[in-house]
Amino acid sequence: MPRRALDCAALLLVFALVLPVLAGCTGTPAASDRDSGSDWVRDVSPFAVNDSSGTPIQHPFLGGLNVPRPQLVDIDNDGDQDLFLQEDTNELRFFERVDVGADSSRLVWRTDHYKGLDIGEWFRFADLDGDGDADLLAEKPFSYIRMYENTGSSGQPEFSMITDTLKTPGGEAVFSDRQNIPTVADVDCNNRLDLFIGRLDGTVDRYEASEEMQAGTMPMFELVTEKYEDIEIVNQIGTLHGANTLAFADPDQDGDLDLFWGDFFEPGLLLIENRGRACATPDLRGTPQPFPPNNPMSTSGYNAPTLGDVTKNGDLDVLVGVLGGAYDATKTLTNNLYFYENDGSNYTLQTRQYVGGLDVGNESVGAAGDIDGDGDIDLLLSNKIEPSTGISSQIRIIENVGSTDSPAFQMRGQIDMPDAYRFAPALGDLDGDGDPDMIVGTWNGDLLFAENDAGSFTVNETPIVSIPRGSNAVPSLGDIDGDGDLDLLVGEGSGTINVFRNDGSPEAPDFTLQTEDLEGVSVKARSAPHLTDLDGDGHLDLLVGSELAGIFVYRGAGDGSFEANGELSVDAPKLTAPFRADLDGDGAPELLSGGDGGGLLFWNLR
Repeated sequence: MPRRALDCAALLLVFALVLPVLAGCTGTPAASDRDSGSDWVRDVSPFAVNDSSGTPIQHPFLGGLNVPRPQLVDIDNDGDQDLFLQEDTNELRFFERVDVGADSSRLVWRTDHYKGLDIGEWFRFADLDGDGDADLLAEKPFSYIRMYENTGSSGQPEFSMITDTLKTPGGEAVFSDRQNIPTVADVDCNNRLDLFIGRLDGTVDRYEASEEMQAGTMPMFELVTEKYEDIEIVNQIGTLHGANTLAFADPDQDGDLDLFWGDFFEPGLLLIENRGRACATPDLRGTPQPFPPNNPMSTSGYNAPTLGDVTKNGDLDVLVGVLGGAYDATKTLTNNLYFYENDGSNYTLQTRQYVGGLDVGNESVGAAGDIDGDGDIDLLLSNKIEPSTGISSQIRIIENVGSTDSPAFQMRGQIDMPDAYRFAPALGDLDGDGDPDMIVGTWNGDLLFAENDAGSFTVNETPIVSIPRGSNAVPSLGDIDGDGDLDLLVGEGSGTINVFRNDGSPEAPDFTLQTEDLEGVSVKARSAPHLTDLDGDGHLDLLVGSELAGIFVYRGAGDGSFEANGELSVDAPKLTAPFRADLDGDGAPELLSGGDGGGLLFWNLR
């Protein structure tokens, strides 16, 4: 059978045989007096993690971003630009900007669900009532507009919903296609806010507040024109137009507002300069120009801009989320939050990953074990498809360069694997030599075996087993029947669990399918199992991730049977792929998970 040497020699620091540390890898229960009923606390920066060049990764356990929709706003009125991001429906992530001396660049993640606000598919902060703080517009399913008033004090925002359906003074509902992101600005300087809504035909509807702004009075908007300034955005080739996002700002500081436009069929960001003679007479009928003018951005399309003076030099910087449009959205699954610094004359691209985070693309699956035999726990992280090539999945090595009780991680290279989609690794000692070998699930349901020899893997390209039907195989190893060798559980697209008993030995496994549907264990779709002893009773329990429903708990009886025991109290991502590992050597394994964002999430027991 063909075999391929997988060189992980860079991981090898000091090779020594060590006791296995993960119940899911070895079948040896992890000692812990805590259970799934305890509270789990999320932490996006529990340990230092560096990229492959040695540069620290900010917010390493953020979970990854695929379609970030950003807005810069000074929400706490402290004079700097905080950041809000939307990645999923009804999810509003908040990053507070915290100055450290003269450094104003530090962002601190606070929550994925700011104030518990329902925002549907989009949000837009703006001072709607002229009282000096940011109120909020957001989508109400489907394509209606909610309005929230900021009723808090300066520096302590609180939001009350004024209406769940924004209406004109005549009582007609105002609609905004939910895939579009509208904006608010007083474009003609008459103290009446304007609401601009991009339409799928590339035109812009303009609504205007029926009265001038007054502190404490929230506006009502009435339609002024359906084709504002005769704007009609089409893509670079042909006449296609689609989902879009708008932002008004005055980057040239000439006293009027220019318009930025991102579109599903536009690979760049367009700027329509306001050439009006005065703020009261805007003129946005000029030809849209690529932005930045000195080095126009080009991505997979649908670029969502927000502007603010992040660097505090008096000029507006530009942050752009790449939602992914008509030009191969796969290639921007990792590099999708562009920050351009404005020095007063040019815009310089500083980063394509503004908030950092471990991110390998999408549909990530992780595993943990002492790969290089140096006594501490390393990590593996796979993706569905490699964004940089669009060919095959990859498994990345994240080496622990710290110690057993003080971990620190460094991104290393990829494991050499045959081409396939959606790798899902699991670790366990299958040949009795004391180091963790690897079983890798694939999209087509095959599972491959890779032997670990002193930190270097060798993969057998002939599947060790295949699930009888289904796809998206996700494996977990553990001794579920107490006979001293590792059995194999495999999740799949339908949500059931396949059980392969090990009829061989600890040194030479022989997996035999026992059932395609483990009794009493099933989730609605995309099951991702992980065997671990949650309660320290000596029996392996089972965590099962799912496509949408969270992480389910099943208690093990020690004979291969499991009983449902609720869910873990964590805010799990879509396509959750959970696993546990005692990364800091305190005897209480932490909880980690891959997910649709392409990164890792991390929780500690409170």
